[in-house]
Amino acid sequence: MLIDFPNMPEKTLKNFYGGEKEVQARMYADDKNRILCGRLAPGASIGMHAHETSSEIVYVVSGHGRVIYDGKPFPIGPGQCHYCPKGHSHSTINDGDEDLICITVVPEQ
Repeated sequence: MLIDFPNMPEKTLKNFYGGEKEVQARMYADDKNRILCGRLAPGASIGMHAHETSSEIVYVVSGHGRVIYDGKPFPIGPGQCHYCPKGHSHSTINDGDEDLICITVVPEQ
């Protein structure tokens, strides 16, 4: 199966999970996973949220930002992957000067 992000419509998610500004996302979902390519402009963020029923995997394609995982911040950049296991919480912040592009997978439990 091919998921062709460049040819999918981009959706705007304003103040996603209470974050700043908006997230642009191209999304695929079935009964097993949600897979998306997200873009956060400089200063945009995904607000703090908990993963009560599933985990989340975030792979950074380009740009730089910061993840807050269980209250602890750490920088993230191209080629790095953030994993938020079930039962934990996190937030993603673009504190860089270019778009932060990520591929995200959320398994459906």
